[in-house]
Amino acid sequence: MTLLLGAGLVLILGALAPAVWLGVRGSALERLVGLQMAGAVLVPVLLLLTYGYGQSSYLIVPLVLAVLSFAGVLVFLRLLDSRS
Repeated sequence: MTLLLGAGLVLILGALAPAVWLGVRGSALERLVGLQMAGAVLVPVLLLLTYGYGQSSYLIVPLVLAVLSFAGVLVFLRLLDSRS
């Protein structure tokens, strides 16, 4: 259990920090890449935390996040396309 929680913490610190950096700085397309990267990182982090705490009922959260982050990026791409 502690190993899974530690792996989740490492992923949060190591992979989410560059995603937040991209989301805060740069052009609109770079911010969109940061958003997609954050979504891709948070899904395995939430899966690790779900298994680490032993709450299988929380599995729906990362699965819904995976679908919604992809759909959100498609919406933002449509908005970016109409602006340029």
